[in-house]
Amino acid sequence: MNNESETEEKEKRYVPSKGKIFMGYFLPTNSITLAMIGIFGALICVLTMVIAIPIPATKGFINIGDLGVMIAGLLLGPVIGGIAGGVGSALADIFLGYAIYAPATLIIKGLEGFIVGVIANPRKNYQKFNYRDIIAVIVGGLIMVFGYFIYELLLFGFPAALIEFFLNSLIQFVLSAIIALIFTRTLRKKIIDSLPDVFDKVFIIDIS
Repeated sequence: MNNESETEEKEKRYVPSKGKIFMGYFLPTNSITLAMIGIFGALICVLTMVIAIPIPATKGFINIGDLGVMIAGLLLGPVIGGIAGGVGSALADIFLGYAIYAPATLIIKGLEGFIVGVIANPRKNYQKFNYRDIIAVIVGGLIMVFGYFIYELLLFGFPAALIEFFLNSLIQFVLSAIIALIFTRTLRKKIIDSLPDVFDKVFIIDIS
């Protein structure tokens, strides 16, 4: 009897919600998706601002905002990961007085969150930690590192860009990737399974 009720509950869970989708992920046309963009955008903004180490050579700063960008992609997929990652990070640049970086950040961090979400594809792979999660944060982190390197190369020249390239690689990329993967391994499945009414409006779960 218990098995039957569990099966019925799962079947209900996998009935798709209505709305416009991209690769099985709902576009920001429902209140839940919009709310999650707002929540994770704010989280990424705060993470970016809470630890901001200035780099005089490039007029930029080192931060841990990529942790939030990666978690957004790993947990919620490319739509929310991309929008929240780009907007939240760009707002932090503006609030901290680094507006010169905001346009590049919007694109670079947005692309980072989007690509992490596409590769990890949590709607299909959230039930267990797998190699896609590792590849996702590596590719996403490299997009961030090389994106800023190119931007700073154009603005400040090679020596200054190279300094931040190594700092971005060692701190923002590596530290954020490690913590994001620990989060994914230990908490992602629990969070998604415990909030079905939320995640049913974020993506269509693929059980194939």
